Amino acid sequence: MSGAQAVSPELRAWIVSQLAAGHSIPALKTSMRDAGWHDDVASAALAELGPLATGAGVAPAPPREMPGPDLSNAPLEIDADGRKVQVLQTLQNPRVIVFGNLLSDDECEGLIAAARERLARSLTVETKTGGEVLNIDRTSDGMFFERGENAIVARLESRLAALLRWPIEFGEGLQILRYSPGAQYRPHYDYFDPVEPGTPVILKRGGQRVATLVMYLQSPEQGGATTFPDVGLEVGPVRGSGVFFSYDRPDPATKTLHGGAPVLAGEKWVATKWLREREFK
Repeated sequence: MSGAQAVSPELRAWIVSQLAAGHSIPALKTSMRDAGWHDDVASAALAELGPLATGAGVAPAPPREMPGPDLSNAPLEIDADGRKVQVLQTLQNPRVIVFGNLLSDDECEGLIAAARERLARSLTVETKTGGEVLNIDRTSDGMFFERGENAIVARLESRLAALLRWPIEFGEGLQILRYSPGAQYRPHYDYFDPVEPGTPVILKRGGQRVATLVMYLQSPEQGGATTFPDVGLEVGPVRGSGVFFSYDRPDPATKTLHGGAPVLAGEKWVATKWLREREFK
């Protein structure tokens, strides 16, 4: 960054969120410096907002609104935009919900067919720069649909917005992934690491990720479970079902470390929907 640098509302919000998450002022100053902020600007911003680190003069934050279905009456199924979605399993910490009958066979086939010709080696978000990069921990092929790109995508997004009570525009585009035998995604977190220098750039597009929904379009013959190592949970990749999990802060304390176990036989196809805290642009 060059010239006179102004502390934007987005940067202020980022600093406040990182202080609230327990990150130190020196760590934030290093991240801002690595991202191109001048030392004097970073120091002034942190000096202004630093009292939040100890909570001086700051009222406790209200409970954060989060995506997720209404399970207050312990339903066995939920009417989501005209489709009866089954609630198969729930976990409180981390917040994990397994859904059945989330997609029809025709919808699964349609998404696979539309995605097949556009597959390329999957990339991951590079939080050091804000771009994308190949990752040896992720050995699938994938592509993204734009929001509302075709009839199936639009119908599914409307269903998910109703099921998870989160606006369509707060969601990233739908990602389709194919895992061939031996392919996997080693355990990782989906939120963007606050201490990485590229994170402020990423957050400008819609804030932090707050939830993930993995939907299974095709079951492999063996392997391919979605794993949550911190709690010893494995979710089988059953076609038409999905696993939802949310994380109210970008911190390992959410216990949302997860991965895709290696496919041992056949192919696994999944659709992933990431939800942001505000409109994703």
